[in-house]
Amino acid sequence: MNRLIFLDSTPLGLLTQRLCRQDALECQRWFEAHCLAGDRFFVPEIIDYELRRELLRAKKTSSVRYLDLFLGSLPGGVLAVTSVAMRRAAELWADVRNRGLPTCDPRELDVDVILAAQVVTAGLPLNDVVIATSNPNHLNRFVTAELWSAI
Repeated sequence: MNRLIFLDSTPLGLLTQRLCRQDALECQRWFEAHCLAGDRFFVPEIIDYELRRELLRAKKTSSVRYLDLFLGSLPGGVLAVTSVAMRRAAELWADVRNRGLPTCDPRELDVDVILAAQVVTAGLPLNDVVIATSNPNHLNRFVTAELWSAI
């Protein structure tokens, strides 16, 4: 069974890293191995936003170009934010808040909840879906998430 892997911002940042850092090289080898195995990768648009805003703030224009090249070559593509996903994100956010399990400060844009909602509303079989992340704790409240290196 092939996996449908959604990238969170840390592995996406490592995959688009130009510098030869050890963790970036490991992530790139991980990505290549999964592609060869037939797994499909997706980048939720909210994650592109989360990474891109920081690259722009830091004036890392070459990193933005690498991000654009990577996204353009991604077989699964970028999963657009939809009204359906944003409404589902609002429901998820309210639910975890009402249960006393917030994922961030109430004044923050909750990227984790929007990411989870994009995955849940993508119309893909959730049994085959996993979010590759560096911190699965908040995301696992909504959908399967694992450390990218453990997938």
